[in-house]
Amino acid sequence: MAGASAAAATGHETIGAAIRGARARGGPALVAYLTAGFPRKEQFAADVMRVAAAADVLEIGVPFTDPMADGMTIQRASHAALAQGVSLRWILDELSALSPRPVAPLLLMSYLNPLLAFGLDRLPGAARAAGVSGFIVPDLPFEESADLKHALAAAGVGLVQMVTPVTPRARLAMLCAQGAGFIYAVTMTGTTGKSVVVPDAVLAYLSGLRALAKIPVCAGFGIRSREHVERLAAHVDGVVVGSALVEVLERGGDPVAFLEGLRVGR
Repeated sequence: MAGASAAAATGHETIGAAIRGARARGGPALVAYLTAGFPRKEQFAADVMRVAAAADVLEIGVPFTDPMADGMTIQRASHAALAQGVSLRWILDELSALSPRPVAPLLLMSYLNPLLAFGLDRLPGAARAAGVSGFIVPDLPFEESADLKHALAAAGVGLVQMVTPVTPRARLAMLCAQGAGFIYAVTMTGTTGKSVVVPDAVLAYLSGLRALAKIPVCAGFGIRSREHVERLAAHVDGVVVGSALVEVLERGGDPVAFLEGLRVGR
């Protein structure tokens, strides 16, 4: 879990420190995802604290009407949260009120529209006040990200870059050089939630990416079991577990037990 390894770092540096700390203990790190306000808005704070205690980094999804990178599970969760009135402002207020603070560093995964609606001038300060160390914005191309990246950086908040198996090598190098916290390595083309056997070619892409990047590399999309984590373990610094964890929360299961069951190499 996150903790002492990240304690000396500040801002987005806590993300990389937590991942490296987990990797040093045998890893890979667990980056756990939940959709804010799902399955029930009133249990959001408790869910954050439970999942953050079991994960190395916690990624919180901001509900959006058109989550283009997400499969059916997270689409369903996003729509249910929106129906309960969950918004970016509400999420930041809820996170700001948490006491004690979560142990794991916090990331927000948001599509661009909610961030623009909130206001890029106010977002970095509000995020830092809420204890948010970084953002993932799947629909923001790097070429259009300068304004957000610089605004966040001024508050010590990082913008995580995403790459895929079909990203050209020159672009991989650029994104690795510009990323903060970790490089989010998508394991497949398509949307989240699908369960697949990761082919050898993708493992080679992950290993090459890890050699290229100066910050940790975490694999995401389709990671649902300990067997998936074991297959990826030698090739990445961490794994992102999203749809499978959302389904655990949806059926009232124990997210801590589920995440602990994914740990390998300890």
